[in-house]
Amino acid sequence: MIALEDIRTAATRIEGNVRRTPMIAAGNLKTPLAGGVDLTLKLELLQVTGSFKARGATNRLLSLDPAALEHGIVTASGGNHGIATARAGFMAGVPTTIFLPTNASPAKIEKLRAWGAATHIVGSAWHESNEAAQAFVRETGAVYFHPFADPAVVAGQGTVGLEILDQMPDVTTVLVAMGGGGLVSGVATAIKALAPHVRVVGIEATGSPVLLRALEAGSNVALDKVTTSVATMACAKTDDRIFDIVRDKVDEIVLVDDDEMLRAARSLWFEMGLAADLSGAAAIAALAESRVRLKQGERVCAIVCGAGPDAILG
Repeated sequence: MIALEDIRTAATRIEGNVRRTPMIAAGNLKTPLAGGVDLTLKLELLQVTGSFKARGATNRLLSLDPAALEHGIVTASGGNHGIATARAGFMAGVPTTIFLPTNASPAKIEKLRAWGAATHIVGSAWHESNEAAQAFVRETGAVYFHPFADPAVVAGQGTVGLEILDQMPDVTTVLVAMGGGGLVSGVATAIKALAPHVRVVGIEATGSPVLLRALEAGSNVALDKVTTSVATMACAKTDDRIFDIVRDKVDEIVLVDDDEMLRAARSLWFEMGLAADLSGAAAIAALAESRVRLKQGERVCAIVCGAGPDAILG
């Protein structure tokens, strides 16, 4: 699907249009997350639009001929990708339409509308919203920005991996939240190309273990149902190419439930003043619940991938 050179090209293309997000040590916590390891957070919640999704959507936009955007942009999203796509539409000066499931965050829907996007709530899960978005493409000729099954999007997300290795060259384990798998695929591609000894651990919602179940089955199977309330991590089936990357480059997948992510988001707010959404807190939840096997002295990077008011309002 992508190679290291695609990610490097994406990094050059999007420079100046997204942020190089900081990394901070997670030390002196009232409730330690992982004893005996050096934990650092990659703060993608401080990315423009509030999540890593801005990287992929911006790379997709800038890789297109502007003439292709004549009929606007459309996508289906649990929230974060939609906001990033709406910003891309704003940058290009074209109409943007976002289809969302019923469990999308009201705060993120409001933010989408503030960016000028038209929003449509369709279905109870992303795949149902996606069907409506695809119908919209056929009807209007709008350009579709897929949240994970697009090489330009995945390459953009992979720039997170490049930054981690540059900012923390002695990292030993990277923790990555997973929905459709675009972020983990990009990050794992970058890391395994440059530092194959580094372990990449994916974290899925218990109510949407799409890639874990596919790996267990040995093929890219669909889930019978998706029960997580975390719209940004809900996906019934991934792309075949994403499945191949995860199978070949992700070392382990662990699960956390919605309540565990909410507790982790509240912990990030209390301990560090970070307003993460539930997907952004997934890596912290995996540490707090001891789902990830770690050795003494490891250098661990947890990607806090998205912002949101969940912990503040919950």
